[in-house]
Amino acid sequence: MRLRYYLTALLLVGLCAPAQQPQTPIDTYIHQGWDTLSRSMNDCASFPDSKLAAAPVLYLPAEEKLPAAVRTLQQQCNVQVLHLPHRIRKPGDLQPNQIPTPGLLYLPNRYVVPGGRFNEMYGWDSYFILLGELADGRIDLARGTIENFFYEIDHYGSILNANRTYYLTRSQPPFLSSMVLAVYHAEEPENPKEARNFLRKALPYLIRDHSLWVTLPHLDPTTGLSRYVDLGNGPVPEINDDSTYYIDVIHWLLAHPAQAPAGYLEKATTAPAHCAQSGSSACLQTQADGYELTPSFYAGDRAMRESGFDTSFRFGPFGGSTEDYAPICLNALLYKYERDLAFITATLGDTTAAVTWSSSAGDRLQAINSLLWDENTGLYFDYDLQTQQRSTYPYLTTYYALWAGIASPAQAKRLVAALPLFERPGGLAMSTQITGEQWDAPFGWAPTNWLATIGLARYGYTAEAHRIAREFTSTVAINYAHDSTIREKYNLADASANVAVATGYKANVIGFGWTNAVYVRMMQFLNAPQPSSPALATPSQNQ
Repeated sequence: MRLRYYLTALLLVGLCAPAQQPQTPIDTYIHQGWDTLSRSMNDCASFPDSKLAAAPVLYLPAEEKLPAAVRTLQQQCNVQVLHLPHRIRKPGDLQPNQIPTPGLLYLPNRYVVPGGRFNEMYGWDSYFILLGELADGRIDLARGTIENFFYEIDHYGSILNANRTYYLTRSQPPFLSSMVLAVYHAEEPENPKEARNFLRKALPYLIRDHSLWVTLPHLDPTTGLSRYVDLGNGPVPEINDDSTYYIDVIHWLLAHPAQAPAGYLEKATTAPAHCAQSGSSACLQTQADGYELTPSFYAGDRAMRESGFDTSFRFGPFGGSTEDYAPICLNALLYKYERDLAFITATLGDTTAAVTWSSSAGDRLQAINSLLWDENTGLYFDYDLQTQQRSTYPYLTTYYALWAGIASPAQAKRLVAALPLFERPGGLAMSTQITGEQWDAPFGWAPTNWLATIGLARYGYTAEAHRIAREFTSTVAINYAHDSTIREKYNLADASANVAVATGYKANVIGFGWTNAVYVRMMQFLNAPQPSSPALATPSQNQ
């Protein structure tokens, strides 16, 4: 029983031997990137934040003493070191506007950043980056990242969007159990005792991280499903380097009254009050043509940023209603999380807990297939908690259901038949809608292409998985040959890095952590010997 789950887990993490020494320029670029993109608290490169032009500040938890290395750092890097005003036990305990100057939050271990403007350790980026590190034999970096997340749970109340003070009110998609098991399976063959001890250490942190998503306000009690929620208020300060974003949104809403949901706009009655709190030389503009965005819109805008999909029109224009939806992606992640916890507790000998976690996963599976699966289209959709109806917005996250093992064989067949909705010459685009937003068509991203690829392979659709992997890796390689860079995202309609985003993060950032990692894992997947037996279908069938 556990052996079959173990084999499934190997397939999910794409585990194979560390990559050979780099032979091509792109391999060298990626191999060296784990060091060029790594940061630590004794590295001056860790502190600059192009999103906010404030002087660098490093914040320690209120309960932590000043480490000797940080004391030296103050002089070497000209960084001000401060303590947070009080201990943080849960998200929202400390609002960013209670901290006069935004800054970096201390972490004890070295970590890899995405690149460019993203010069901190991100919640969901780190899962894909970790897979690349393991492929390159860098268990040190991978395990250090996980230990950093444990530190965030202990001292900042949860896994954060990233380790900056302006992210203290939200998390990011829950991949921690997948990270832990990826490291466990990498270490277990040679160091089984150490690997088991790592699981034992990780377990309480996994339970605490999981609890964030299954309690209010993230839990919807009526459906038993979960949603994204940010516990802050008003506009987010970290978009000061694109300080007209909210103005652009207002202009679009005024120009498209038929598509503008009620409750997004209101007449402005006072002068903007956010510039003095921005901590930046830039001023985040929030009013235009006598209008401003409502608190309701800002709640959705913040929740969208917790989802990681910022921005698209999936949850209303510019994601302004994100907190009103139970998304397939989040609930698929939580289903897998619960299956992972069942496996971990069984491995540690607690069969009672394993049964409980399996039961929780079973309840979630039933809710997902009841509320999110659409038999007419053969797709999983997000669920609108306000209207109690499924969304009709096709989105690539439907394939999370394959990666997590949610779909039945019949449902998997329907999902495979739906691939033409998303497939473009360069890989899988995010949606079927061209909105000008970076997380919509024709743009595509490494993480969602990877999850879909591995999900297809899991259900035995190897030819389709190989085709998607070839398309996406070719896109990355061709564009690397053009300008010697790897990018955050790509235009998959023409397999280029020419990404013209209308509103939001307009740059196509160079780096780029998760693209580097997915390229490596996809190349390993394409070059790996094919199994002689069919792929395993779902954890529930294999455990």
